[in-house]
Amino acid sequence: MIASTRTVAIVAAGLAGIHGAAAADSTFKLGTRDEIIASSRTLAHDLVAFYKGNQTGQIPGIVSMPPPQGDYYWDFAAQYWATLIDHWKLTGDESYNTIITQGLQWQRGQNNDYMPMNWTATIGNFDQCGWAMAALSAAENKFPDPPADGTPWLKLAENVLNTQVRRFRGEVEDGTCEGGLRWQIPMTNEGYNWKDTFSNGCYFTLAARLARFTGNETYATIATEAYDWLTKIGYIDTASYRVYEGAHTEKNCTDINKVQFSHSASIITLGTANMYNYTNASPEWKDRLSNLTTATLGFFFPEGVAVETACETRNTCTVDMITFKGLAHRWLAATTQAAPFTAEKITPVLRTSAEGAVKTCTGGTSGRACGFDWVGGKYEKPKSAGVGEQMGVLAAVESLLVGEAAGGSGSGSGSGSGAGAGGSGSGAGAGNGNEGGGKSGAARQGVGMVMAGVVMAGMYLVL
Repeated sequence: MIASTRTVAIVAAGLAGIHGAAAADSTFKLGTRDEIIASSRTLAHDLVAFYKGNQTGQIPGIVSMPPPQGDYYWDFAAQYWATLIDHWKLTGDESYNTIITQGLQWQRGQNNDYMPMNWTATIGNFDQCGWAMAALSAAENKFPDPPADGTPWLKLAENVLNTQVRRFRGEVEDGTCEGGLRWQIPMTNEGYNWKDTFSNGCYFTLAARLARFTGNETYATIATEAYDWLTKIGYIDTASYRVYEGAHTEKNCTDINKVQFSHSASIITLGTANMYNYTNASPEWKDRLSNLTTATLGFFFPEGVAVETACETRNTCTVDMITFKGLAHRWLAATTQAAPFTAEKITPVLRTSAEGAVKTCTGGTSGRACGFDWVGGKYEKPKSAGVGEQMGVLAAVESLLVGEAAGGSGSGSGSGSGAGAGGSGSGAGAGNGNEGGGKSGAARQGVGMVMAGVVMAGMYLVL
């Protein structure tokens, strides 16, 4: 069935005079640096074709309205912009800088902390942190500064961390699971009683990256506190270094769901690499990083190609889960920059995985739309519009350029306050985010990601 679908797609492309059958074999090449850059530029062009936020009457910054009007939630767009910032940095392609800046600034919210009014009723900690990570990427890579009425990239990231520190320490004071961020921020949201690893891993990594970037010890203390909580509560298994999904507050976080996702493992690996760097290669952080790297590569790249093990083999991946392999590529590649000793293990695997990923890019009317089955190397029609599939392959391909970036020569200063966490965001207002309203992650995975994990948990207990 898959083969016949692929054949039909190729033949249709040929009849339309777009690429012809040869596109299935030769659209994207990764043999040389120039070929990787050329492939990245084409993949980025096709990814940006999905974006409508810069058109009249549309909302800047979001990829589409959330369900049921569209396919993608608010936090999805944060990873979209971060992937395009990487693209600029690694290839020198400035084509999308204007929409990147507009998107990240428009969604920053009235207090410059990625809590825009039309999202605050449904926002999760992971949503907010994801946008902060994108802004911090802009600061770290010296992406061009925003306009005079905008908010500096570093300041946006710091403001988000400030709000999340207060929430984290409020949970410590309340005694709920001895700390940790909840998945959702409003008490009325489904999932408020869930403390997930990704929200806390993102918080840890945001603090660790800020510590490395600014040299501020306060951020390092916050990162260490977050990592210690993740291990103490058991979300990071310090025997195997597997990274689990989360637990419920009413059980005092003792009912750990042992499903594993690549984005959680890789974001914690990246945070650990930044702490290794910040502490001048301390043996403690090096040991943690070595173990996390080995465990993450072993579980999610079993044949040298990324597999979203929790859902891919069962064909149960949600629209968000389809993006996780691309995030893993980006964050593991960045790990090699913060901790070069990891490159020997990570880089060959990312190359093999990227080679598998581009083999899926034979679909759609263009003959080069990308798929999700990187191990099989074949295109299958996506469940949604296909943005996640395209973004994932772009991330895999452009990550091969880490270490020899062509970009990064922008005039941006990455300036910000450099202040310790705990203050509140302030400054000029911004767009309300989603002027059409809608939900972010609140309803997305309360019965999706979490419950899917419950259904599959037994499978991972025996691996």
